[in-house]
Amino acid sequence: MASMEFNGERAHHPVDLVENIATMHDWAFERSAEDELSLCVAGTWSDYQISLNWRGDLEALHLACAVDLKVSDSRLTEVYRLMATINEQLWIGHFDLWRNENLLLFRHGLMLNGADPTVAQCEALLHSALDACERYFQAFQFVIWAGKSAEESLTNTMFETEGQA
Repeated sequence: MASMEFNGERAHHPVDLVENIATMHDWAFERSAEDELSLCVAGTWSDYQISLNWRGDLEALHLACAVDLKVSDSRLTEVYRLMATINEQLWIGHFDLWRNENLLLFRHGLMLNGADPTVAQCEALLHSALDACERYFQAFQFVIWAGKSAEESLTNTMFETEGQA
C-alpha cells in the first residue's frame, strides 16, 4: 500500500478553526501561541477550562478539558477506580488525573494525518469533551466530596429519565 506524504500546507490551521468556533459560541478564549488556544466554557455543573494544542509532528490536535475538582490523597484510590470504570464506557477520549497539578481532566485528540480539518470535526472534538465532563461531573463530585464509592456514585448519577412528568 502506497502512502501519501503530507506537504505541510493546510487550507486551515486547526487552532484557527477552533478559535472561530469559540467566537461563534461567545466563549472566552486566549491564543497564547500559534499552536495553542485556551477556552473557558460554562457548563451546567462547572466552568470548564479547555486547552488545545496543535502538534504538527503528530498531525494531531490535542484537547485537555480541566474539571474544577481537586482530589485529596484520601480519595485518590476511589477516583482512580471511578476513572477506570468511566473510561471503560467511553468510545473516544478518556479521563486522566495529573497528580503534580492535582488536575482532573478529559483528554482527546483529533488525528488528521495530512487531511485538512473541518469545522464539524473541531466542533465534535469540543462537544465530546464537554458532554463527557457534564455527564460524569456529579459522579466525580460524589466520590471526592461525599465520600461515596465509584460504583455508588455512578449508580446514583447515571440514570436515564423515562416518560414525562
